[in-house]
Amino acid sequence: MSKIKQLVKTIWDDVFSLKGYVEGESQIEDEIRQGITFRGSQAYILVFAILVASLGLNTNSTAVIIGAMLISPLMGPIIGIGLAIGITDFDLLRRSGRNLLIAAAISVAASTVFFLISPVAEGHSELLARTQPTIYDVLIAFFGGAAGIVGMSARSKGNVVPGVAIATALMPPLCTVGYGIATWQPDYFLGASYLFIINSIFIALATYIGVKLLRFSTVKAQDPARARRVRRWVYTIAVLALLPSIYLTYTMIRQNTFELNAQRFVAREMNFSGTQVLSETATDKDGRRSLEVVLVGRLMSQDSLMAALTPRMAHYGLGGVKLTVIQGGHSVITKVSDNASVTEVFNAAQKTLQERQATIDSLQSELAGVERRDSISSVMAPELKIVFPALEDISISRNVFCNVQTGVRDTTELALVRFNRDVSDTERKKLREYIEARIQVRNVKLIFI
Repeated sequence: MSKIKQLVKTIWDDVFSLKGYVEGESQIEDEIRQGITFRGSQAYILVFAILVASLGLNTNSTAVIIGAMLISPLMGPIIGIGLAIGITDFDLLRRSGRNLLIAAAISVAASTVFFLISPVAEGHSELLARTQPTIYDVLIAFFGGAAGIVGMSARSKGNVVPGVAIATALMPPLCTVGYGIATWQPDYFLGASYLFIINSIFIALATYIGVKLLRFSTVKAQDPARARRVRRWVYTIAVLALLPSIYLTYTMIRQNTFELNAQRFVAREMNFSGTQVLSETATDKDGRRSLEVVLVGRLMSQDSLMAALTPRMAHYGLGGVKLTVIQGGHSVITKVSDNASVTEVFNAAQKTLQERQATIDSLQSELAGVERRDSISSVMAPELKIVFPALEDISISRNVFCNVQTGVRDTTELALVRFNRDVSDTERKKLREYIEARIQVRNVKLIFI
């Protein structure tokens, strides 16, 4: 057992020990203090950085946003707050807090003005991603702050601090706050403000813990009671900031789990022969969860389908979820492969619908012709009464004659007519010619009743 402890101690001293790798305490403090103040060039750099970040969010450009975070000087006051609490320097704490508020106000004002005059008013994905902070953002800020204080303490700085500025993403939330103000969207304003607050709090908290672990000397003539109150406030604020993110994380995980369970259910239980899933939509709104599935292909009995699927939903954690199944047209599935994408299925369905519409149009045209022929007798009756006064009844129809010897079929227009007296061959010929001209068909057969 002692050998194992010795081995662990050796590994710890060789790998994780900071002895000989960190600068002196005074040098670290001087570096942090220098980054707190926003004056002269620092103020201009901050304004230009916020404008670059706003352009990146406006155009949804990740590269531009990263560039803005690299040149942003916002990390200075936040790390200064953590250092001030750690060494109980209340003057430094006031200065750091004041400068952070000034920097945040400058950033929000610049981004608000930008989005007020920007011709693009639509929120893009990089902007929307900054309005729903979760516990993961808290962890990123905390571990980023820890990496920041360790990196600033190291003799070889490397690129730790710029990396922390990118990871914790302090600039985009302030841009989003300005966007929310400019477009008057409280969800953007509140969500992004909360993200910036938790980033600042947990970077400062990680810095405070790092300062304590590095055993920085506290300021002399400190007030122990005041120091305890400040620490109490720090922990209280950190916990209060943490609670909403925990709830948002729970909501996000719940929604993701619901969507994954819905996908598993649809993939395994709705695998029918001759039918394919066109789309699936899992919705969780105000505590009411629903799953809508659109099927194309062979039509199935809706009652039988629901009776078979509903009992299986509980096995996938979907108990109490409202299931809606919408079935599309028949035989669409035969036009696409088994591994077809949704786009291919949709295109196949569109093609099938177009073909069916063409068939419907053809049938409607044919039906119109039939209706026209069925009514032609009544339409011609007033004319025939004048031209052929002896004509009493007429019926015009299309008939198909089949030769019993050869099986050849022939379509013929047949006219059944009845006169109230005997008529000459000349009148009969004249009647045939009149009917042929009127219905625009040759070789009409007249049958006299």
